Amino acid sequence: MPRTLIAPSILSADFATLGAEVSAIAAAGADMIHIDVMDGHFVPNLTIGPAVIKALRPYATLPFDVHLMIAPVDPMISAFRDAGADIITAHPEAGPHLHRTLQAIKASGARAGVSLNPGTPIEAIDNVLDLVDLILIMSVNPGFGGQSFIESQLAKIEAARARIDRTGRDIILEVDGGITPETARRAVSAGATALVAGTAVFKDGPARYGANIAALRGA
Repeated sequence: MPRTLIAPSILSADFATLGAEVSAIAAAGADMIHIDVMDGHFVPNLTIGPAVIKALRPYATLPFDVHLMIAPVDPMISAFRDAGADIITAHPEAGPHLHRTLQAIKASGARAGVSLNPGTPIEAIDNVLDLVDLILIMSVNPGFGGQSFIESQLAKIEAARARIDRTGRDIILEVDGGITPETARRAVSAGATALVAGTAVFKDGPARYGANIAALRGA
């Protein structure tokens, strides 16, 4: 069984030393750097934009897994790709034409992801799976870190796993929200292949990042 990918969310990092934090989690064994982009409109929080991602790019060679929680999303795709995003994930609700959005992400040269909020049905991805490289199941309502895992999303992870398996394609199945060693085990058992974690990775400072990542992967 392939090892589970760990994508620390820098939303929980120390923003005063963000470059050093990215370097530290890369050295600690992370597989991707998860970057949450929020516009204060699509979700009730405001985080970072392309300029910050561009500034962080020299601090790690790992893939930048950029989750766009913004609307409209299409006009900003090229800016995030140019800033250094390797994977760009959008929500079906972030524009009128999800298929076109995914086409635009692929055309930019990035891998394309689609994210499903807790209230978004799994059927939203059924007609775009041929364009998708990553499916992100939100196990909390997006906008803030530190929330508790929503149990009902385990069934959605299982449903996404079944759809991926039917395609025969190597699509990453990522889960984000309330990830701890216990919920990590359950998410992976349901079919997840990648885990986004903020608090669980960044707690207790850089000296613990490696152990925190290992605890999630080992669970």
